[in-house]
Amino acid sequence: MMLGEGESSSKKAKTMGNPLAKNLHFHALVVDDDPFIRTIHSMALKSLGFKVEVAENGKEAVDLFRAGAKFDIVFIDKEMPVMNGIEATREIRSMGIETKIVGVTSLNSETEKEAFMQAGLDLCHTKPLNVCKILPLMEDLMKNN
Repeated sequence: MMLGEGESSSKKAKTMGNPLAKNLHFHALVVDDDPFIRTIHSMALKSLGFKVEVAENGKEAVDLFRAGAKFDIVFIDKEMPVMNGIEATREIRSMGIETKIVGVTSLNSETEKEAFMQAGLDLCHTKPLNVCKILPLMEDLMKNN
């Protein structure tokens, strides 16, 4: 049954996330123009106890930082309208913000990923995010807090 499968996946994610989280509440920003991807990434993060905010493009993300928003980690898409992930990452870094920024792209080319990394990313993953990709990042956040 689909419901049973979903319940076991949810229980597995909570079991995996709770021992690591130990009452820590990390705040993540998901930046992607695709509403489906925003939902998938938000759900994966929330299953691990993250508080999640979303932005539809890089300009919205930059504006959040300019308004004083603080995040422990940002997951940002490379290709978006208005302001892409490369431009937004450069702008965020130029403001002196040292928050961990993880690029998320559907492009699998090493050249494309390298160009994104040079904008100031800490790491770059291929879409979609999942619990296995997020857990090591969560462990890094815990070490630094």
